[in-house]
Amino acid sequence: MSGHSKFANIKHKKEKNDAAKGKSFTIIGRLIAVAVKEGGPDPDNNSKLRDVIAKAKAANMPNDTIERGIKKAAGDADSVNYESATYEGYGPGGTAIIVETLTDNRNRTASNVRSAFTKGHGSIGTQGCVSYMFDKKGQILVSKEDCNLSSDDLMMMALDAGADDFQENEDGYEILTDPDDFSSVREALEKENIPMAEAEVTMIPQTYVTLTDEEDIKCIRRILDLLDEDDDVQNVYHNWDEPDEE
Repeated sequence: MSGHSKFANIKHKKEKNDAAKGKSFTIIGRLIAVAVKEGGPDPDNNSKLRDVIAKAKAANMPNDTIERGIKKAAGDADSVNYESATYEGYGPGGTAIIVETLTDNRNRTASNVRSAFTKGHGSIGTQGCVSYMFDKKGQILVSKEDCNLSSDDLMMMALDAGADDFQENEDGYEILTDPDDFSSVREALEKENIPMAEAEVTMIPQTYVTLTDEEDIKCIRRILDLLDEDDDVQNVYHNWDEPDEE
């Protein structure tokens, strides 16, 4: 199931401490800077910036913080240039992990990512070694407690907007799109005031790996925690069948 464990993960992300929120804002701030540099500061003419703003709002970033980030990126020609780098590797038990980064120092980032894998008894692989196990999709998550529409009405709205798939689970709805259609689908739902718990282009595992050995579970948590603490790391995708926490 493509929406596997996702709502539980969101719930726990929202319940994390202020440090985690600070990390989230740092990540989004970098995305704003990159989007403005690539397409300008006007969201109406920059779909990438519109998507980042939507992500910022889903993370409860204040509007004035978003606006300050846009103005800073637009007005400071000498601001730090961030470049993206993606790492792929293996965790315990043959789990697959993809790490997307945005950094002003590739050497530092590469060293930190490699260290995280090593400390969790994993290993970095070559480009493409695990990404074939994932599908790149636009993913929009809507929590049932935030949405007044019926499942059928929301499904029809999403499909009419161009979504590829709609799934319902216990806590909410998952809308999947082709990556190229993600922005238009998200904006169509936004115009209808559909509250989105998360909206992003993501990598969804085709299959999941279950870990039963306690040491393996401890090690993969170590890798994921270290990556999560690194400000250069934007996104981490993995195919571990992570148990929901209560």
